[in-house]
This record gives sequence, C-alpha cells and structure tokens, in this order.
Amino acid sequence: MQPEQEQEILNLRDRQLTPKQIARKLGLKASEVSTFLQSHAEQTALASAEKGELLPVAQCLVDVNFAKVLLGNETSETSGLGLVVVTRSKGYNRFVAASYLIDYWCLGVKDVIPPRNCNDSQYKNFVQLSYSQFMQEYEEISVEQAQALVWGAIAYAKTLGFEPHRDFEQSKAHLGESTSEIGLKFGRNGKPCYIEGPHDNTRKIINTLKNSVGEGNFDYLFGMG
Repeated sequence: MQPEQEQEILNLRDRQLTPKQIARKLGLKASEVSTFLQSHAEQTALASAEKGELLPVAQCLVDVNFAKVLLGNETSETSGLGLVVVTRSKGYNRFVAASYLIDYWCLGVKDVIPPRNCNDSQYKNFVQLSYSQFMQEYEEISVEQAQALVWGAIAYAKTLGFEPHRDFEQSKAHLGESTSEIGLKFGRNGKPCYIEGPHDNTRKIINTLKNSVGEGNFDYLFGMG
C-alpha cells in the first residue's frame, strides 16, 4: 500500500467512514483497510505509552440529567447522582473504558468501575448496562467536560470532609487531570444535600457534615436505599 493511500484512508476514517466504505472508494479490499487501521492505531497507542502520554480519547459520556444540571445550569429535584464514562482507544476496535458515579449534591465520587479492556460490542454493552439506571439517556461530552465534572465533584466533597471512592485511585490516571476553567455549582440550593444509599455509613456521613458545615446547614433524606 502506498503512503498516499494510507493517508487517504486516515482522512476518510476521520470522516467516520467504515473500512468497507473506505475500501470501495479507494478500490481496495476491506480486509486491507481494516488491517492498516488496526496497525496504525496500535502504533499510535504504543508511541503515546512510550512517551508517558494517555491513550487517545475515543468517547466521553454523561447522563442527560447530570449534563443539564452542571453544564446547562438547570435545576433538578429528582436526583443528585450522575454517571460519567471515559473511554480511550487502545487500537482499532479496542478500547479501555471506566465509569465514575458522582453524587454531586454531597459525597463526590461515590463509586467507580476501574478501566477495563473491551472490543466494540463489549463497549456498547458496557455503556448500555452503565446507563440502565438512568433510563439509558446519555449524551457525548468532551474529555475536558468529563474531567471537570469528576474533579469538581471531588473538590466539592473534600470541602465537606469526604474522599472519593477507594477505586478512584486506580482510575484517576485514565481520567486525566482537569485543566478546564468550566465553572460548576455543586450541592443543592446552595448547600449540601445527603441522600442515604443502601451501603452508606449514614451516621458517619451525618457527623462529618455536622463537623464540616454545621448542623442546620445541610439537608438529608433517609430511607432511599
């Protein structure tokens, strides 16, 4: 395959054409196009790893309600939970995906599914399962927005005395540090609001809030678990 053909393949791929569509346009076999794309993606990922760089971002998702509240400055009385999924490309049809469950009213990063390897079909199943509790309503966002949502929630929770879920430590490198200047407002109606979960140490959380912001300066709701 000539260098000119390789570059044209990459150009067409950037336009979201499938290997079969690219092959028809260039008079090549679909298998040749797929093989080249896989090799190029693997070489790119390897070069990034050797430089200590993160894998390229494939897709970032967030549930629609979380996006409206924090990115659209709308209000929500239904839930203080949101889910961010960050997916990076490990090569052609190979991904590494992780999810971050955010309590943006109080606790910050409440749960994490650490980075996992998957192919295209496995990734689609991962996304559908992840957002099933959000009625599978989600939208794509930039990695900068995803980072701002997660790190912003962590920073807010720390002011209240809460650390992120223990699995965040092995997932923060995958997320990447936030460099965004996006202004986000956490909490509910200007103050923390704790909603009890099924696995929470409720007494410890309430005592932490009393110590950090003072009794009467936060809201809470029990029995939701």
